[in-house]
Amino acid sequence: MSDTPPSRSPKHEIKHEDKRGFLQKLAEMLHPGPDSKDELIETLVEAQDNEVIGAQSREMLEGVIRMADMTAGDVMVAATRMDLVNIDAPFDELLHLVIDTAHSRFPVYEGEKENIIGILMAKDLLKLQRAPELNIKALLRPAVFVPESKGLNDLLREFRGNRNHLAIVIDEFGRTAGLITIEDVLEQIVGEIEDEFDIAEDDGDIFGLPDRSFRVSGDTSIERVSEAFGVAISDADFDTIGGLVAHRMGHVPKRGEHFALSGLQFSVLHTKGGAVKWFKVAPVGVQTSLDLN
Repeated sequence: MSDTPPSRSPKHEIKHEDKRGFLQKLAEMLHPGPDSKDELIETLVEAQDNEVIGAQSREMLEGVIRMADMTAGDVMVAATRMDLVNIDAPFDELLHLVIDTAHSRFPVYEGEKENIIGILMAKDLLKLQRAPELNIKALLRPAVFVPESKGLNDLLREFRGNRNHLAIVIDEFGRTAGLITIEDVLEQIVGEIEDEFDIAEDDGDIFGLPDRSFRVSGDTSIERVSEAFGVAISDADFDTIGGLVAHRMGHVPKRGEHFALSGLQFSVLHTKGGAVKWFKVAPVGVQTSLDLN
């Protein structure tokens, strides 16, 4: 008995018929597909112009393409702007930090700020409140360290794989260069992700607070702030109050910093991407909850 399998007869062979016409084949020979990322992006633009894809889809696809060349160092929050927790800080100080920044995770250091020993989840502070005898070190999660040169594609894959949403970025000398979150990576694809401090454009930009102060968006126009508070603020070189305050301060404002301008006290509540997202504003001399902390 032969072990050789019977050959298929021609009528049983599966044939994949090329349904492309002669003109289509000729066109593909004359105009082959994109050979570079720039050509691929141009193809996406053409696809949008021809209404094959929408503008949002094109922007997301472009983000995916451009992200392939980006590293953690390109999008990280610099070390000077990191909100850190001192392992020896009292509970009240930790609670104020969580409330003021509205972050869900905090790098924790011991001794020098370079010595990051773990990550504290904001929700774990509830355990400290219920059981003050707990050692905060017992609540820390392991810190993940990545080099500045880490590709965003690889980093996103690791974030998804280990369910970790924050990593400490270190430079070539092993020093802390900054931090990066999964949100920072995803924003390269989908654009800015709004958080609890963000508002829609039609929801307003100045809000009254119970302590007679106001929460003001850094993107608010200088003209609108002048009208709302009845003061004269003018600067031809800047359109937004955030840009003007940063220029007058001479550096990128950090959370908790204060600056007086035209009879108003500006306190930095929240920053993101090197810009002020929210100020707390009150006339100079008016005591607010920030002054009481």
